Amino acid sequence: MLYLASALVEAARRFNAKNSWVLSSHIAMSMMLALFPFVLFTVALASAFTDLFSQTMNKDEVLELIFGAWPQTVADPIVREVKAVLQGSSLSLATFGGVFAVYFASNGVDAIRLAIVSAYHETEARPFWLSRMICVLLVIAGGITLLSAVVFEVVLPFYAQTLSGYLQDLAPIVNWQLGAGWENGLNGILVMTLPLIAVAVCHLVLPVQRPKWIWILPGVVLTYLLCWLASAAFSVYVSRFAEYSTTYAGLAGAMAALVFLYLNAAILIFGAEFNGALMDQNRGERRE
Repeated sequence: MLYLASALVEAARRFNAKNSWVLSSHIAMSMMLALFPFVLFTVALASAFTDLFSQTMNKDEVLELIFGAWPQTVADPIVREVKAVLQGSSLSLATFGGVFAVYFASNGVDAIRLAIVSAYHETEARPFWLSRMICVLLVIAGGITLLSAVVFEVVLPFYAQTLSGYLQDLAPIVNWQLGAGWENGLNGILVMTLPLIAVAVCHLVLPVQRPKWIWILPGVVLTYLLCWLASAAFSVYVSRFAEYSTTYAGLAGAMAALVFLYLNAAILIFGAEFNGALMDQNRGERRE
């Protein structure tokens, strides 16, 4: 425990020494700029895919999957605006916005890359175009993963119910009917696991040299747990203490979302610094 506590203190020292709060604001702003076009693009594309399976997509379920890890008081204003835009948007418009979403989101991922490379004490030797391409591909892969999860969540219940009905007719002595509400459990599993996978992928792909799983696991777990704790704490803060509507008027929802992204970006960088501190302890070093 003393070993981990020492690493936490060292990570906090490095976080402050490197002005990581400034980098966190850059990540948050880039993600905020990409948020709306990314959500519109994902929902529009998911709707097109589910139409291929002759299924009707529930936009609320898709938005729940995207914003499920957000505090409800922060997500609700954003979701309302997204629904309003979706009513009058087309697939072509959403696709055009998706291009901007990839660009802005890749800026945020590039800032995460800089933070992780610095935390792991690496020297960036990759050319600009390669590091930028990695960031863009990560954004695209994240979009495809989220889109696949949306389609999976919409299509799986239909085929599962069809299969259970077929098995019930085939062997009526056995109750093959699925329990009520199991789809909500599937949504919860996706909401819980997708952020964990995203953090792990950042730590695996963005460094110059790919680290071993055992090296990045402590920082990934710490980031994941702190993000959920921050989400719960920020939800209480916004609902009981903060008065964003008084300060920012109509921008209250956007500002609350921006602060939430800012906190999560800072936690992500802190998790990388925690890994770097543990690596240095294993090597018997102490660095800035």
